[in-house]
Amino acid sequence: MFIIGERINGMFKVVARAIAERDAPAIADLARRQVEAGAQALDINTGPTEGDPVEVMRWLVETAQDAVDVPLAIDTPKLPVLVSGLTAARRPPIINSTTGAQDRLDSLLPLAVEHGASVIGLTIDERGIPRNADARTEIALTIVARAMELGLPPDRLLLDPIVLPVSAAQDQSAAALKAIGMFKALSDPAPRIIVGLSNVSQGTTHRSLVNRTYLVMAMGTGLDAAILDPFDHELMDAMRTAGILLNQEIYAENYLETGSAVTVSA
Repeated sequence: MFIIGERINGMFKVVARAIAERDAPAIADLARRQVEAGAQALDINTGPTEGDPVEVMRWLVETAQDAVDVPLAIDTPKLPVLVSGLTAARRPPIINSTTGAQDRLDSLLPLAVEHGASVIGLTIDERGIPRNADARTEIALTIVARAMELGLPPDRLLLDPIVLPVSAAQDQSAAALKAIGMFKALSDPAPRIIVGLSNVSQGTTHRSLVNRTYLVMAMGTGLDAAILDPFDHELMDAMRTAGILLNQEIYAENYLETGSAVTVSA
């Protein structure tokens, strides 16, 4: 599993305060602790900043990568803010995200090619969020096909089946799981599949339990990556244990203590 830490986001009060005060040590500490907890990449989102989001994104990217040497996912719907983050990134970044809408694909996929970036593709288009796995897969195919036309290989795509809150759209949790398996058949090599995990538990009482249960279920259907909170220790333990049971990692008695495992060769 490829884990993108979600905590550098201006929606969190501690991050919003750090942005307002330009508290670089606070952002650096948050970056380091997420990586130490198991994140292999970090999502960077300015949130509803009161400052210039273009400058804020550049500052966040520079501050985070001064602290850790992992890829950064530039998370913004605003093109100038995205370009600011991509330009500041030293390692090949991740664009979070495009949709299947033609104008978004045509503006963001060339940027990914230019910057050597991977792209998270949300299976949503001009018609909105699909209500079943077949419609999600139709949009996923559009994203894959357009990416290949523009020279972005499938292994630099991370398709998102759109996980909705189970408290508001219970049937959609199962629809997203079904879509994961269908996405895998779209290309060779197969595109990777990602979810924004915390979406599924929004509005629920037992958020951590819902998150870790859904993550394990999604891993069983072929999930490759997730944007999540690496500070949720029970979630991370469930993920590592599922990796062993799915024969993706090599079992060791101390696998929970070390916080890592050895990937099984394909």
